[in-house]
Order: sequence, then structure tokens, then C-alpha cells
Amino acid sequence: MPESRPSVVPRSNAARSARRVRAGWRPLLAGLVASLFLGKAIGAPAPLPWSIAFYYGDSPPLGQLARFDLAVVEPDSGFDPTAFAAMPTQWFAYVSVGEVDPSRSYYAQIPKRWLIGRNGEWHASVVDQAAPGWPAFFVAHVIDPLWKQGYRGFFLDTLDSYQLVAKTDAQRERERAGLVAVIEAIHRRYPSAKLILNRGFELLPEVHDAVFAVAFESLYQGWSEAAGRYVDVPQEDRQWLLGQADMVRQRYGLPVIAIDYCAPADTGCASRTVTRIRAQGIVPYVGDGHLQTVNPASAN
Repeated sequence: MPESRPSVVPRSNAARSARRVRAGWRPLLAGLVASLFLGKAIGAPAPLPWSIAFYYGDSPPLGQLARFDLAVVEPDSGFDPTAFAAMPTQWFAYVSVGEVDPSRSYYAQIPKRWLIGRNGEWHASVVDQAAPGWPAFFVAHVIDPLWKQGYRGFFLDTLDSYQLVAKTDAQRERERAGLVAVIEAIHRRYPSAKLILNRGFELLPEVHDAVFAVAFESLYQGWSEAAGRYVDVPQEDRQWLLGQADMVRQRYGLPVIAIDYCAPADTGCASRTVTRIRAQGIVPYVGDGHLQTVNPASAN
């Protein structure tokens, strides 16, 4: 099972990191150019740049995914992106950075001293991002094979898993710097690769030029793996996420994606949630708790 799930980052730590970034001029210029190009008045809501789907099951349903501009899939499913290069959909590979599941082909090659903790909820090992050699290992054993398979985009997940083991500011900074090194290593090797971060807000001051978009989970509707049920997101958490979304767009001019969760049979929940996310100027996707089905609501 992919390691994707709601964040473990304490709100206060992430907020402190976000405050360190510098305001930029690029989003203002980009918004002005877009408004003039589209012939719309400045200040009008900008259209969303594209649609995106997340599907982590086997045998990706091509007919359903073809309705989306971008699709993130589980590469271990055996999917071959080159066989469907003629489709308008751009294929992104799901990649876990902060954790590794024992089922991954490269797991046995990771030095055991690099595995510094466990995420018991998802049965995965937390990787020391500051370990010497980890960025090079990650590119060689994870990204290189996927690039050879034909993937040109990567969804980088579990960027906050170090928070499970790092308990001091010094430890957190060490792990954060390690994550920056991993992303920079990917960008150096494949400068044209499109990288979507799942959270990683505190990494943006250093890596925003290498990033295609930033995603987060559970803006309105979430999934609790521990409880095995869908949950409403508390208002406090939602406001914090919206603040991060504003920071990402205003300071770095990057698109923002919200991945929310509704039961597949609850079409009303999906429709309402997509509408609410779009109203915030955020690219929506609403899926089931393990992203094993494709919900068409986000493609409309």
C-alpha cells in the first residue's frame, strides 16, 4: 500500500518554518500577465491551471483517468507510461521520500542505520534524510528507474515523516536540510522533471524553483487510517492549511492541490467538497481513503 496519508507535522512547527520565507514579486507579475492574456479584469479569480487525479490501485482505469490533465499512479502496479504517451494525460509516479515500505524493491539495499523509526499506522520505516549518501541513493534507486520507465513527473510524499522521530529543533533542522538535499539532487539529475510536493512547506525557501506544484491532504474531508473512517476536518486545521496555500501561491507563484476523501458511493460529499475547494482557488481531487478508485467529480 502506498505510504500517502494525512500529515504528522505539528501545526506550530510548520508555521514557524513557513514564516521564514521571503515575499516575492513573481506571483504578482504572473497574475497581471495572465489577466491581460485572458482579457479579464485584474482581480478576477484566475482559472485553475489543470485537473489532477490520484490512483494508487492496480491496473489504472485509463478511460477514467483520461478525463484528467494529470494523473498520479503507483508505479509498482506495473503501469507503463510510454505505452500511453499519446493520451493527453501526463503521468506522475507516486514516490515516498520520508518513509519506505518493506515491499519496495530497494528496501533491502538501504543501510539499516538509515532507518531511524517506524510509522506503525502505515507499517513503514522512517528514513534518516540527513544520512550521508541518501540523496544519491534515492536518485539512483528510486528516480532513475522511474525515469527510464518513462515517468517525467513525480509526486513526492511523506516529506514530514521525520517529525515522528525528530524531537528537538536541531534534529528537525537536520532532517529538513536533508530533504532539501534530496530534492536538489533530483533536480540536478533531471532538471525538466515536474515535482509535486505533498506538503513540505518548510522546504520551499530553498527548492521552490525546482517545484511544479504543492499538494496537501484533508482540507474539508479526511480519512482516518487508525479509525478506518471518513472524518470532517476541524476548522482550525483548515484555516492553517488555507494560510499555507496562500503563502505558496503569493510568495512562490505555485499551483496548490487539495486531496480530500469521501466514500466512493457518497457522490454528494464529493461534489460539495470539490466545489468548496475550487472556491478557494485550489485544484481539487476527492478520492476514497486509499485512492483505489477514480472519482470523476474532480474532472468537471
